[in-house]
Amino acid sequence: MANFLADDQLSKSQILALISLAIEIKKNPANFNQVLAGKSVAMIFEKPSLRTHVSFDMGIAKLGGHALYLGQQNGKLGERERVSDYAKNLSCYADAIVARVFENSAIEGLAQHASVPVVNALCDLYHPCQSLADFVTLAEIFAKDNIDDLTKVKLAYIGDGNNVSNSLMLMAALVGVDFTLVCPEGYGPSQEMLDKTQAFAQESGAQFTFTTDINQLGQQDAIYTDTWVSMGDEDPSKKATILKVFAPYQVNHALMEKAKASVVMHCQPAHLEEEITTALFDDEEKSVVFQEAENRMWAQCAVLTSLFSGVSK
Repeated sequence: MANFLADDQLSKSQILALISLAIEIKKNPANFNQVLAGKSVAMIFEKPSLRTHVSFDMGIAKLGGHALYLGQQNGKLGERERVSDYAKNLSCYADAIVARVFENSAIEGLAQHASVPVVNALCDLYHPCQSLADFVTLAEIFAKDNIDDLTKVKLAYIGDGNNVSNSLMLMAALVGVDFTLVCPEGYGPSQEMLDKTQAFAQESGAQFTFTTDINQLGQQDAIYTDTWVSMGDEDPSKKATILKVFAPYQVNHALMEKAKASVVMHCQPAHLEEEITTALFDDEEKSVVFQEAENRMWAQCAVLTSLFSGVSK
């Protein structure tokens, strides 16, 4: 694994190894506190961030490394100077590059021209660090004794088809987890993403279902949702229409009970009383949103450890 760019560039064995490694680092962080000793990681952020910024910064420190934040003051990648030049310059100084960007093409450009590992911290198509953290969380809950038990989980995502749902359904299909995607008509993923996921699911033996009918949700173990409007895509003139279209897709206690789901997940920030009710988000028995948030750090530590030690190759 030379880079960590997208879920579909990993194999099942690599994903499971990363999940297991993340859990091991979480249990015994002191055993990994020299992994990045003497190493520096450049962190590019075109988008505002709380969890991604803090989890990478703190995680890199826990691994003994140094993180440098490069924020929006540098402008969008490719505008002030070519992405290729940006990548080559950073490669002169840093031992790895973490990038949270608007467009996947920027991630691909960085990986193509950098001579150091590149980690996708979010783009318009994928959010692989989030999906890895989510599957670490699912493993902690449903596969405590045997990582292979993860394949018994039934996971559903309800809401807008976006980078988070893309990564979740791809990782589920690769690992062998049954996945149901429920989006309003016209708000689902691309046909290319659907076809790719279905192909992976057939290979792994997982069941992948895409529907626009919330009544077809079926029985689930965990239900996942995200904001109905992605960061950077807000348009006040469209919000009223979106809220009306998405209203039947709100995740609440009644939906959880109907699906017999024991866990609700959200990558945050949440728009409470829109995609999820406040009562469910704050439900300490069902909501694992802060466990997911913590696991962002441990999952990313596993990725960086893998990139620098050869794990999961």
